[in-house]
Amino acid sequence: MKKIFYSLLIVAAIQVNAQNGKVYQIFNQQEKKVDFDKMIKELAKYDVVLFGEHHNNAVNHWLQLQTTKALYELKGDQLKLGAEMFERHQQTDLTNYLEGKITDEDFQKNTKLWSNYKTDYKPLVDFAKEKNLNFIATNVTRKYASYVSKNGLEALDTISSNEKEFVAKLPITIDYNAPGYPEMIKMMGDHAGVKAKQFVAAQATKDATMAESILNNFKKNNLVVHYNGDYHSKDYGGIYWYLKYFRPDLKIAVIEILETDDMSEKLSLIKSKNEKITTTEFIIVFPKDSPKTY
Repeated sequence: MKKIFYSLLIVAAIQVNAQNGKVYQIFNQQEKKVDFDKMIKELAKYDVVLFGEHHNNAVNHWLQLQTTKALYELKGDQLKLGAEMFERHQQTDLTNYLEGKITDEDFQKNTKLWSNYKTDYKPLVDFAKEKNLNFIATNVTRKYASYVSKNGLEALDTISSNEKEFVAKLPITIDYNAPGYPEMIKMMGDHAGVKAKQFVAAQATKDATMAESILNNFKKNNLVVHYNGDYHSKDYGGIYWYLKYFRPDLKIAVIEILETDDMSEKLSLIKSKNEKITTTEFIIVFPKDSPKTY
């Protein structure tokens, strides 16, 4: 009941903000404002859409759902969904729920889900269930990323062949100069040394596994929409980098996310207040005071 009440509060907050001003603004790669319908028509032309998010931004999640519904109207059963929030070992439970083999209650009880699953990701999963769409659990099983963070990439050589199903094919290639990774090393400080590289290697293990999971489920004329933290795809790094490494011919759209105090500002000014980013196919700007989920 508390979750339902909280969801209603979020929807009400979005509606109030919509009356007082914009709850989001979309910019294209030329940094021009575009409307939602224009974005949808463009996204439908791609093979993969990497939809970034700030995990606690309720409007961001709401827009992901609206985008998914709109793309379904154009692509039908050619649409596939995937998400960072589900790990490879959870695929069986996720598929069983989608196919009605287990109840929603059992799925949530037996699967370790993110704390904001009910408010932010369940609507996407239930839409896939309603429309009989595939939903891919793309991420590496968390404990293996933790192994890498603590012990380096070589730690994956020690896991069993069955466990390796939950990780991208080894050995994993890492370009420590790929977008996003130098910033991660810098964040850890000049003296982090080997530890910083292990931290990046753990991130790369996630990125490579998510990219491989997408490709393993991709077929010609499909559109895979993947929901992930913005850092996993912004600036054409992370998942995007690995998708292009594995399949250079793939047509991929990246949606980056920014937040601002002033929705009337030009994108160039908003960008200047954030860390350096590349303008991808679409950038969506949200107010900093957007309703939050936790």
